[in-house]
Amino acid sequence: MNIQFNIESKLIEHFQPAHLEVVNESNQHNVPAGSETHFKVVLVTPKFDGTRLISRHRAVNAVLKDELANQIHALALHTYTDSEWQGLYGGAPSSPACRGGMNKKAS
Repeated sequence: MNIQFNIESKLIEHFQPAHLEVVNESNQHNVPAGSETHFKVVLVTPKFDGTRLISRHRAVNAVLKDELANQIHALALHTYTDSEWQGLYGGAPSSPACRGGMNKKAS
């Protein structure tokens, strides 16, 4: 079973996010290798317009209630409206500049 995939699928289906990141942070905790118990979610959706932070978290928790009851030990939530996300990051964060790490082919 892939808990991360289930989380992503449920959040996409329910929230139709403009941006979604689900990060398995289990390796940062004292759990066996390969565990899926600790996650960070960054969720940007217009469905959060006009809602308070606690309401957003409750909505995510309701969608993931089975996983929270049975599989997930910790869930860090970062929830934004589209305008909040744009104000913070101007969209998706930029990728870092390339430092020329590729080997060039000899001509």
